Amino acid sequence: MIAQIPNPDLPPLIVFEDEHLLVVHKPAGLNTHAPSPFAGEGVYDWLRHRERRWATLAIIHRLDKETSGVLMFGKTPEANSSLTEQFTRHTIRKKYLLVTDRPVGQKAFTVISTLSRSGEKYVTHPLPSGGTRAETRFQVIHSQEGRTSQLAEPVTGRTHQIRVHAADAAFPILGDTLYGGTSARRLFLHAEELILRHPDTGVEMTFRVPNDFPDTLILRLAPFPRVSGPERLPHSSLRKALIDPEMTNAYRIVHGASDGWPGWYVDRLAEFVLSQSDRPLTPEQMRCLENLLEADDCKRFPLRGAYHKLIQRRVAKGAAAEVCPRHTLGETAPERFSVRENGLQFEIRFTEGYSVGLFLDQRDNRRRFLVNHVAAGFPLSLTLLSRCEALNLFAYTCGFSVCAAKAGARTTSIDLSKKYLDWGKRDFAANQLDASKHEFLHGDAFDWLRRLAKKQRQFDVIALDPPTFSRSKEHGVFRAEKDYGKLAGAAIRLLKPAGVLFASTNAATWKAEEFLAVMAAAAHSAKRKILQQHYVPQPPDFLISREEPAYLKTLWTRLA
Repeated sequence: MIAQIPNPDLPPLIVFEDEHLLVVHKPAGLNTHAPSPFAGEGVYDWLRHRERRWATLAIIHRLDKETSGVLMFGKTPEANSSLTEQFTRHTIRKKYLLVTDRPVGQKAFTVISTLSRSGEKYVTHPLPSGGTRAETRFQVIHSQEGRTSQLAEPVTGRTHQIRVHAADAAFPILGDTLYGGTSARRLFLHAEELILRHPDTGVEMTFRVPNDFPDTLILRLAPFPRVSGPERLPHSSLRKALIDPEMTNAYRIVHGASDGWPGWYVDRLAEFVLSQSDRPLTPEQMRCLENLLEADDCKRFPLRGAYHKLIQRRVAKGAAAEVCPRHTLGETAPERFSVRENGLQFEIRFTEGYSVGLFLDQRDNRRRFLVNHVAAGFPLSLTLLSRCEALNLFAYTCGFSVCAAKAGARTTSIDLSKKYLDWGKRDFAANQLDASKHEFLHGDAFDWLRRLAKKQRQFDVIALDPPTFSRSKEHGVFRAEKDYGKLAGAAIRLLKPAGVLFASTNAATWKAEEFLAVMAAAAHSAKRKILQQHYVPQPPDFLISREEPAYLKTLWTRLA
């Protein structure tokens, strides 16, 4: 009998889907597609690799990273052809809402020019000079207290067109510092409406999504980042778009400089908030936590309390109590409580030292084990996962094992700590899994790899997620950048033909290209051919930016 796999609901950003179209409400802060191989996933990449039926999604049009609103993808060649033709003929109508803090002299007018690229910007030229023709119609909707809302209808669809035309007309968009706009918590440009003819039926369809900046927020807007409260966090809408609280209540709320708070990280863990930084909370950060606990959008799933943990780069042995999160606001958490992730339950404890029981940046990777799907065209197992043997090294509290077991695999979890393996067994029980049908091996990973090799054990899937630095009596010191290749080589020898190796590291200073080179060398040394690979960094709620670069590197490899 095949195990029943939880089916996580569609992400909240889905607006419409049929066999031809997928329409989403793209949040600000997320690219339409990844700008480079090792950058964070765009909404297109995240969706295309999430569900098998979305594997053939095609990009029909784009929105800038900081622009929110209606974004459409084609699902079939016929739909792609029809939609592309409609865009080419300018029969698809688009309506945007923008806000400016500059005076606007006319109620309605049209800007027509040509556009050409100049560095990272676009510049306008009068007709009929060289460049690409661009036309935008503007209409004032509302003005109050120095803020003016306008409707912008681009007749053509050029890159940065509305932003350039607004700046050229002397009212740059609020938050658009690239084109001379006043600094704000986000770019106040929203793709509000998209009108098109259905590629199959020809029926006219209107897709409209509410903007992310209602007038009540516009009128009390303060310059970013001198603001507080969840609705003032610049990318709070991004988390709401990607994470369904019915299925997942553990995710990152503030990710350092990407959210305007360098060095400060805040996670939601069910009914509690965990704040982390290398110094005590500032009054401004404390106000932000207070507002999080009081926020209207938390009333359905209320937050009860907040904790703060001081990040220490060097933790002395036996000093676990010194690095435990300290109660800061609201109610105190029970000694043990559960969080929900993709419909599964995981135990959290604030009294166990540096780690609380679950690394949230691996959420999407755990889901890949759960649904037997790595990426577009890349199933985790070529057969039913219920027939698979999965090995989880450095298992910690066995999160990957729980997901693989829930999908039907028989799992073997290895960790230096028996306490954490027992914790993992409790997570198995919390998810109606019989831990006695799975292996939990206490000891050094290298030692167990040797012993398993002698027993000629083979696995369909192997997970490697070692700490950046660790020490054991058997093996001594392990440093990811120095020793990962040796670890991967030993693991590959236990991998069945066409098996999948999942390798991950959070060594922030280790370049992705170097990590991939080490993994390729390990495969070559083991005389194994790489059949498939899929690389991903951390999930989108751990927002990647120039100020807060990617640190997590994960690689899925199928080996002949």
